[in-house]
Amino acid sequence: MSNLHPFPGSSSAPQNLPLPFDPAMAPAPRCRILHQSLPEPLRQVIDQGRIERHSRFSEEGFADVVETWTPPEGMTPRHAALARRALAEIDETILAPAPANHLLGRVLALLSHFPAKATTPEVEQLLAMDWADDLGEFPAWAIDHAARRWRRTRKWRPSIAEIRALCEEACAGERALADRLRAIALAGERLGETGHGSGDFRPMLASALRRMW
Repeated sequence: MSNLHPFPGSSSAPQNLPLPFDPAMAPAPRCRILHQSLPEPLRQVIDQGRIERHSRFSEEGFADVVETWTPPEGMTPRHAALARRALAEIDETILAPAPANHLLGRVLALLSHFPAKATTPEVEQLLAMDWADDLGEFPAWAIDHAARRWRRTRKWRPSIAEIRALCEEACAGERALADRLRAIALAGERLGETGHGSGDFRPMLASALRRMW
């Protein structure tokens, strides 16, 4: 069971999901259950896809490992329809952006654990807008996870970039699955439009990043 206490009128766990999802579970079993709940044709395609990994570097050196997944040959419009349906459920529920009041409430609570010098109301409003803008793409449960992990493992005030990294890590598996479903849909739709296979389909970079801690 999760020990989070949702804000009144909101919840970090998506409600009424056709696909099983429990944000309190560890990432590996959570993603495995989600994968197993997909229609069998989609599971087979995902398992048969080609995975390539390569390191990405920044000016400061090693940044992360990026995973590239390419769907196998033989994608059909039926695969595309199944993938679009599953992708819509994931995007609209599991990965749906957090409500603004939940996001700002969680950030305010986290920052309150690390008091800083007083600022003017105008500056506080600008800071809140920055946090909302830079974390607005993430689901509520990923933001909750990032805040919980930070306050349990760090002794200093977080930056937006540090919390973003934790949010990305929290939902990396679900984002990677969504990217694969999107690639399947595009490949199947392309076949329906052209009548050609997906052999020259351009690989899509998955959003799952394996970070070094």
